Amino acid sequence: MPVPPSPTLSKLREILADIGPMAIGFSAGVDSTFLLKVAFDVLGDKAVAITTVSASLPACEKEEAIALAKLIGAPHRLVSSSEFDDPRYLENSSRRCYFCKSELFRILRREADELRLSAIVYGAQKDDLGEFRPGMEAAREFAARAPLLEAGLGKEEIRLLSRELGLPTWDKPAMACLASRIPHGTPVVETDLARVDRAEHSVRNEGFRLFRVRARGGEARVEIAREEMDRLTDAALRSRVAQGILDSGFSSVSFDPQGYRPGGGATFPDAPEERG
Repeated sequence: MPVPPSPTLSKLREILADIGPMAIGFSAGVDSTFLLKVAFDVLGDKAVAITTVSASLPACEKEEAIALAKLIGAPHRLVSSSEFDDPRYLENSSRRCYFCKSELFRILRREADELRLSAIVYGAQKDDLGEFRPGMEAAREFAARAPLLEAGLGKEEIRLLSRELGLPTWDKPAMACLASRIPHGTPVVETDLARVDRAEHSVRNEGFRLFRVRARGGEARVEIAREEMDRLTDAALRSRVAQGILDSGFSSVSFDPQGYRPGGGATFPDAPEERG
C-alpha cells in the first residue's frame, strides 16, 4: 500500500539525505526501527544499524533487532558495550542513562569512523522532550543527530507511518533496558538483570504485552498495563504468573495495583507479597 503524502516524512527524508552516510543506534524499538527503514530507503547500504549488546539488553530484543534489520535489508552490526565497567553507571543514580548513552555514542562514533560514515544518529523524537532524558546531554556531547526530532515527528505519527510502511513494530509496546527495572540507588548487578529477563520472558509467555518486572534484590514487583490488568482476576493465571517469576530466581512477588507506568522503576513501594 502506498504511503500517503506526509510533510514530516518528506522532511525526514530530506534531513537524512543531507546528513549522508550514517551509523544508526538501533534498539529494535518503534522509533529506531522506523528511522532505520527510512534511512535505508534514502541511503541504502550507507545507513548501517548498530545494536549494542550487554547484560542490560533483553535477549528477545537482541533477536528482534537481528530479524528487523534483515527484514529491512539494512547492514547490521552487533557490538559489545562496556557500560558495566563504569562504576558511575553501576551505582544507578538518576544519571545512569547518561553514562549508558555516552557508551552508546562512543561506540557509534568508533563504528562510523571504521566504516567511513560521516554521522551518528539515534531515534529521539519530539515526545521525548517532555521527559527527563539525560541521554540527550550525551548525544549533544558526541554530536549525535536526532533526525526524527529534527523533522518534528512524534510517537503517534511514527506509529502510523510505520504501519503504512509495513513495519511490524508499529504497535510494539514501549521497551526499555533491563537496568530500568532496578530502583535508583540500588546498584546494577548483572545477575539481577538476568533474573529480570527470565521473569519477563515468563510473563510474556502468558500473553501480556505491556508490563515490567521491577526488582529489588530477591523481591519482584509486577506492573501490568491497566488495560490488561483484568486478566489477573483469573486466579489460575495470576498464580502462574507469580510462579513463573519465582521460578526465575526471585524469592517473593507482588502485583502493583496501580499497574504499569513509565519510570516506575525509580522507586519500589511496598505491596502485598505473593509466593505462587
